[in-house]
Amino acid sequence: MGGVAITWQVMENIPGSSEGSGMYQDQAFGEQLRDWRQRRRLSQLELASEAELSTRHLSFVETGRAKPSRDMVLRLSEALELPLRSRNALLMAAGFAPSFPERPLDDAAQSEARALVQRILDAHMPFPALAVDRHWQLAARNQAAGALMAGIAPHLIEPPVNVLRISLHPEGVAPRVANLADWKRHVLERLRHQVSQSGDPVLEALLEELRGYPAPASKAPATNGNALIAVPLILNSPVGQLSFISTTTVFGTPVEVTLSELAIESFFPADSETAERLRALAAAL
Repeated sequence: MGGVAITWQVMENIPGSSEGSGMYQDQAFGEQLRDWRQRRRLSQLELASEAELSTRHLSFVETGRAKPSRDMVLRLSEALELPLRSRNALLMAAGFAPSFPERPLDDAAQSEARALVQRILDAHMPFPALAVDRHWQLAARNQAAGALMAGIAPHLIEPPVNVLRISLHPEGVAPRVANLADWKRHVLERLRHQVSQSGDPVLEALLEELRGYPAPASKAPATNGNALIAVPLILNSPVGQLSFISTTTVFGTPVEVTLSELAIESFFPADSETAERLRALAAAL
């Protein structure tokens, strides 16, 4: 962004990003299963019912007194609504090979997926859109997103680029966010929910980092009625103030780990003035 080309970046050397690593790396299958069940706030009875097995058998599996079959691991993963990476980790903890392939985004086998995502991003022009991985690392973006984030400190745009860090860092976009207090609270709440659902140590470390970034005291939203629908991102720009509402798009039925973790963040103008200014900005690119 601001000097980052419209390209796909391989997310390497991210702590906790390798298969089976992170919070469950050294845990036995039963411990992992119990942790996920409790994280999902399910009783043994509820999970056993969803996975179509007896509560007694589930108890034995959690305590290590019984070994699950491959089919049982997949049924439990489905009942727990686990991401594909975590399903693979459970399979390996139970002594089975992973079921879901994982290929980097720049792999030749991912060329169609990359092209599809880039088309989606480009089709959102003249409005900003970007693609991020599970740790909010930038994978791709369109020209509008890059134009709005010019002037960011060079060390923040060296790959891997973290878009949440950029949005709240004092050398990033934060000085131009007119509603920084409200936006920071929204980002932290969203990230806190992700940490609660996933237990991901990388996201947990990112949350602690972002909490430490400065922001003014929260004020009453200086926006129109859109604030009742969602928290807007209000940016000061060379073409005037821009107000956005964002949405997140994910693939509905992915069968590959990396693609399942990819999300497209699309920013829509929250008012007609923003739409007009963005069209003028795009025409000048």
